[in-house]
Parts: sequence; structure tokens; C-alpha cells
Amino acid sequence: MNKQGSVLRRPRTLAICACLTALALALSYCERFIPVGALIPLPGIKLGLANIVTLFALFALGRRYALAVMLTRCLLSAIFSGQPMALLFSVCGGLLSLLTMSLAMRSRHLSIYGVSILGAAAHNVGQIAAAMLVMHSTAVFYYLSTLLFAAIITGALTALAASGVLRALDKSGLLRRK
Repeated sequence: MNKQGSVLRRPRTLAICACLTALALALSYCERFIPVGALIPLPGIKLGLANIVTLFALFALGRRYALAVMLTRCLLSAIFSGQPMALLFSVCGGLLSLLTMSLAMRSRHLSIYGVSILGAAAHNVGQIAAAMLVMHSTAVFYYLSTLLFAAIITGALTALAASGVLRALDKSGLLRRK
């Protein structure tokens, strides 16, 4: 592709990334109203609805754009919520998750479900690492097994939603995957 063609696509990709970031922020906000604690009475377990958008961006646009969407969402979410410490936990979990999913995508043996579950598990590992750093204690490490079990469920649900969107957009012809 020539330089002119790639320059002409940048505004479109930027607009898509902005829309995906806004969607991820909206999903993250709406998730606060889902009483997951009533079903699973364990602290720190969330559905991770915003991760649907990150997974979609990774498969539809590629690593670089997924990273931009994830980092922008984390930053804006921390600013809007007024919880700057949440930024550390979100970014640690998000970066490790995205790195893990990017590597897992290279495997021909993993579907979007395997990639997503590994990403959810890595996200929990990243957040536990951030908690250990903040608390100067390894005590929270013992909670990781519980979070990893939850990652199987939340990662599968995230993949189910993202794969549905990817299939629908593929059928419509609107999606041009990387």
C-alpha cells in the first residue's frame, strides 16, 4: 500500500478507536450496576465488560490499536472515577493481559476463547502484582487462585460477546480485519 492510502485510513482508524474507547468506558461504567457480588460473593471479581472491546480491537484492528484503546480507557476511567490508584491496577492488568493475548493469538491451537481466557487470567495476575507492590505484602497472592478460576468464566463470556460482534461485522462486510 502506498503512503497516501495509509494516510487516508488514519482518520477512519482514529475515529474507530475513539468510538471503541467510548464504548469501553460506557461498559465499564454500566458494569458497576451489575450485582456480581450477589451471585459470587467474593471481592474483586468483575465481569470485565470493557475487555470485550479490547479483545475486539485486538482481533479487528491489531495490537497497536488495542493498546491505544485500552490505555486511553484506563486513563479516562481513573480520571472520571476520581480514583487515581485504579489506574495502576487497570494498567498493570491491562498491559499483561494484552501482551498475553497478543502472544496467544500466534498459536494456531487457540481460538478467541482460549486467547480471552488467558488474557483474563493475565489481567488478574497483573492486578495481584500491583496489589503486592502497593501493599508491600505477598499476602494477596493467595487470592490469585480464586481470581484465576473466575477468569475462566469471565474470559469465556468476554470471548462469546467479542466473537459474536466479530462474526456479525464479518457478515455485514463492514469489518476489514488485520
